[in-house]
Amino acid sequence: MAITENQIVSIQYEVKDGANVVDSNMGGDPLVFMFGKGQIIPGLENGLVTMSVGENADVLVKPEDAYGEYNAEAQQEVPADQFAGIDLELGMTLYGQGEDGGTVQVTVKEIAGENVIIDFNHPLAGKELMFTVTLNEVRDASADEIASGIPAENAQDSGCCSTDTGSSCGCN
Repeated sequence: MAITENQIVSIQYEVKDGANVVDSNMGGDPLVFMFGKGQIIPGLENGLVTMSVGENADVLVKPEDAYGEYNAEAQQEVPADQFAGIDLELGMTLYGQGEDGGTVQVTVKEIAGENVIIDFNHPLAGKELMFTVTLNEVRDASADEIASGIPAENAQDSGCCSTDTGSSCGCN
């Protein structure tokens, strides 16, 4: 049975770039996401579509189906004084605000005197990734999950609390 859009999927995975493990949730909480909503990279999602619950598989994901090809022009030279108070190191990941207000991740590629070269490529851009995956669970999403795009397992606590005396922290 194929996994379809608006189903909630739970997986354990390890991802390697060559021999290097770059991410894993093995032995931890599963990754839970809504299928067909772009919540994971397309190549991994495509590799899961025909798997069955309990099945293990290796899924090779090409750069174009992961974080894209590496773009050598996605670098910028910036005056070092823009990083005042930060002890810069080569390979360091920094986060800032992009022109659209969203978060931008950059990597320090070179420190050259008064200037720093930063790289806007994702750290895994241009790389083939090998996922070792176990499909834990597949279920249909509830109407609330479909509306929000958030699986119940990932929903944030409202922050409302109460005590055994019946009083609350300002929640109504």
